[in-house]
Amino acid sequence: MKTEPERRAIIYCRVSSARQSIVGDGLGSQESRCRDFAASKGLQVDAVFTDDVSGGGDFMKRPGMVKVLEFLASHSHGAYVVIFDDLKRFARDTIFHLKLRQALSEHGAGVACLNFNFDDTPEGQFVETVLAAQGQLEREQNRRQTIQKTKARLERGYWAFNAPIGYRYVTSPGHGKVLVRDEPIASIIQEALEGYASGRFEMQTEVGRFLQEQPEYPKDKYGMVRRQRVKELLTRCIYAGLIESPTWNVKRRVAQHEGLISIETFEKIQDKLKGKAKAPVRVDYNTDFPLRGFVVCSDCNMPLTACWSSGRSARYPYYLCQTHKCASYGKSVRKEKLEAEFETLLLALKPSEQLFSVAESMFEEIWDHRLAFGEARAEELREQLQDIDKQVELLLDRIVDAKTATVMGAFEARIQKLENEKLVLTESITAIPKPLRTFDDTLRTALEFLSNPWKLWVSEHLEDRHAVLKLAFTDRLCYSRADGFRTAEITMPFQVIQSLSNGDGGQHMLKSKMVRMRGLEPPRLAALEPKSSASTNSATSARW
Repeated sequence: MKTEPERRAIIYCRVSSARQSIVGDGLGSQESRCRDFAASKGLQVDAVFTDDVSGGGDFMKRPGMVKVLEFLASHSHGAYVVIFDDLKRFARDTIFHLKLRQALSEHGAGVACLNFNFDDTPEGQFVETVLAAQGQLEREQNRRQTIQKTKARLERGYWAFNAPIGYRYVTSPGHGKVLVRDEPIASIIQEALEGYASGRFEMQTEVGRFLQEQPEYPKDKYGMVRRQRVKELLTRCIYAGLIESPTWNVKRRVAQHEGLISIETFEKIQDKLKGKAKAPVRVDYNTDFPLRGFVVCSDCNMPLTACWSSGRSARYPYYLCQTHKCASYGKSVRKEKLEAEFETLLLALKPSEQLFSVAESMFEEIWDHRLAFGEARAEELREQLQDIDKQVELLLDRIVDAKTATVMGAFEARIQKLENEKLVLTESITAIPKPLRTFDDTLRTALEFLSNPWKLWVSEHLEDRHAVLKLAFTDRLCYSRADGFRTAEITMPFQVIQSLSNGDGGQHMLKSKMVRMRGLEPPRLAALEPKSSASTNSATSARW
């Protein structure tokens, strides 16, 4: 008498995403139930296969199911039953459900489900097909609902995907999950973005080098910050408190989370990225030669380079001119000599205590004057916003009358540009000075620099030394090996202080360097002309 071959089983478990396999215990509970079922039927379980992908689409794109078919192909002599706990774990696509049933049948394998009894009768096949179609319907409905909810959340200003670097999610009552700053990474990114916008970092490579030097900033598996990561940081408007998603057809709008930088700073970054590329920063531009590139040769007006020269027993640092056909070509200056002369030049900018006290009073009057004009500037910006709203309304009316897609697209592009301008104007109104602190509290750091810029120069940080060069001098310094530094062009605050020391009270300097506030009518000189020397200082300093 011929005996029936021993029936054996393999188990197939599936969850819809990798996160479910990590956070929950869906795979474990499915396997436990299937093992109990196999034991109740007297089936020996030989293998367990799992997937953490969606049940829609081609089952050959599911690694676990591919392994099931490979296992059956290599054990064709056995009679196996594939067990799964629910029909939805099998496939949530009608066509591929039927194809998978056929593929298993070709390997001589049966199927068993804890929540459904397979029946090969016409009626049973009909019911199975209907349930498979129902699973597909539910999957597509869930997908549609997810898409609608995601887009709606984006349109309301909430980020709906993985938190960008520098942010993390917190649950807020009435808002759900909202992005908040993730310190200290948020402050590192803020410093990098603001540094690039202000010119502290001229090139993207400098931004990357800055991020590379921050231990807290996340690196790739090789411990590097790649150029693409830097480009993403510079171009993502989410760091300016904005949200947009071309993929989801969501145009730029103000987000519900706090930006790391202002919208104006973000626009400066984009303008800079679109500008002419500058020469890459030299790798050897480091703390050894902080004046490299900033000091020029007096004979050819080209920047001095620098190097280390090897002697018999030590290495010696030098600055030198490397311009061919220059009279000073190849002639060097000891690093100690040139930098000592520079420090002497820097110390000469330090004003006396009495002189600085007068300058500080002038700067405070300037502060008060700018605050006085703040509301007028805000009103002008509000008028510009109203004008933009009118333009948008006009363009919307013209879109309705447009007859071609090209014309409609042009109008929509113009509207989007106006909306971006509104974002910048709105932020500018918000940025109008409304000091919460006093003049002294707000500008104490700047005043300390003006009182003695040399203190910042002796910092160990190269960025601080670069800041001194940019804040104290308007142009590169010219150096002669014979005569030392030529007359330096210093910035406006130091010019004012020096003008005070010359005895004219800064009057000529403030008049000649006066800067108007854009969009406001400049004060009339006649109206501000004082009748005493004391009022002269007050009026003219306010106008600067």
